Amino acid sequence: MKELRKIDYFKQGAVDGIPIALGYIAVSFSLGIQAKAAGLNWFWATLMSLLNSTSAGQFAALTIISTCGSYADLALSQLIINLRYMLMSSALSQKIDPKAGLLHRLIMAGGITDEIFGISAAVKGKLSPFYTYGAMSLAIPGWALGTCLGVILGNILPDIIVTALSVAIYGMFIAIIIPPAKKDRAVSVAIIIAMISSYLCTILPVIKDIPSGTKIVILTVVISLIFAIVCPIDPDKMDSETTNNNEKEDMKNA
Repeated sequence: MKELRKIDYFKQGAVDGIPIALGYIAVSFSLGIQAKAAGLNWFWATLMSLLNSTSAGQFAALTIISTCGSYADLALSQLIINLRYMLMSSALSQKIDPKAGLLHRLIMAGGITDEIFGISAAVKGKLSPFYTYGAMSLAIPGWALGTCLGVILGNILPDIIVTALSVAIYGMFIAIIIPPAKKDRAVSVAIIIAMISSYLCTILPVIKDIPSGTKIVILTVVISLIFAIVCPIDPDKMDSETTNNNEKEDMKNA
């Protein structure tokens, strides 16, 4: 029964990961074009996307590579830009099924992206690692495939199509956050405050000069802390949702 449940979680994660994978193929296409301009062939560009599934981090890395920057610059830029994934992993660690061991948690942390975090956080009740594995199994290869296609076919497509592909990720991320925002007023208010705060950080003196990755980390910590205090999640309610979900799974499996 347990193995069957793991398979069901994996399948559900894979189904939810399909639109993310399709969006990633479109978005990373432009990344492949820049990778080729930086001197990378299809193999190294694809390998980079498999090992580092972050658009901002990879674009920054390609800029440093193309300007012959140092390894120290490369490492520091990745640390600052990708700090938000540490916060996402920490947030999911509170939601993961307590039975999940350290290895599961490390694998999940290694595959977290904004979109995978979004659908994993939206799962009702406790999160099974196999749900996230299912999403990762399609999303990450989709990201790498788009990069590969960008390197090989990038110069064939018109500029207007390439530009359109590069903004697809924003529409996809909006589609992830809207459903939970409709169900929970606190979530919708937090999203609105985060959007306003993010905009203000781009125009206010001094603050606008802070690296974007650092600003994201600061805003995430501050806004999350405020809402954790003002609108805490009821653990009894979460346990109840988990029980109900497990009962539904038992009925399906029966």
